[in-house]
Amino acid sequence: MIDAKKYLHTEILEHQAVVANLLQAVEQPFLDLLAACENTYHNGGKIVFFGNGGSAADAQHLATELTVRYSKNRKPIPALALTTDTSALTAIGNDYSFEHLFARQVEALCSKNDVVIGISTSGKSPNVLAGLKAAKDIGAVASAFTGGTGGLLGGLARPLLIVPSTTTARIQEMHITLGQILCGALELRLGLLD
Repeated sequence: MIDAKKYLHTEILEHQAVVANLLQAVEQPFLDLLAACENTYHNGGKIVFFGNGGSAADAQHLATELTVRYSKNRKPIPALALTTDTSALTAIGNDYSFEHLFARQVEALCSKNDVVIGISTSGKSPNVLAGLKAAKDIGAVASAFTGGTGGLLGGLARPLLIVPSTTTARIQEMHITLGQILCGALELRLGLLD
């Protein structure tokens, strides 16, 4: 039987250790991503998110924070998640393959004025890698949130925010934290608050 108190303490302490190392690991790539998002807004582009599983939920969450509001009423920031169109997801998966899920949508919906953010805890998800390659091929900013060593995202995604952990739960916790900070910083940077 699990010792729930011990488990709780272990998980919280591990979370705190990752947070303690996060700032140093992601500060410059975060600032670079914020600048890219600001430029995208001013150039008429949009911010596009995608990922699998929990990362798909994060993609939807962050796109909504931008199109609706993060902290206060403001003008909308163009953003979308490539994980919400069930017809596209099932057709691409059936007619091509699951690996092409995001690449096909990037090819159809994105331009060189966009910032495309792939979210992958391992940095090895074939469909995330293919989506970012498609973004890079059209000249968009191909960025990513990941963890551990960065997986296969090094050299493909830039800016690349790597959470200093190999524990999936800790990486996911930091991804949504970083994503929400990005939304808040972008609101402030763009001066859109009413």
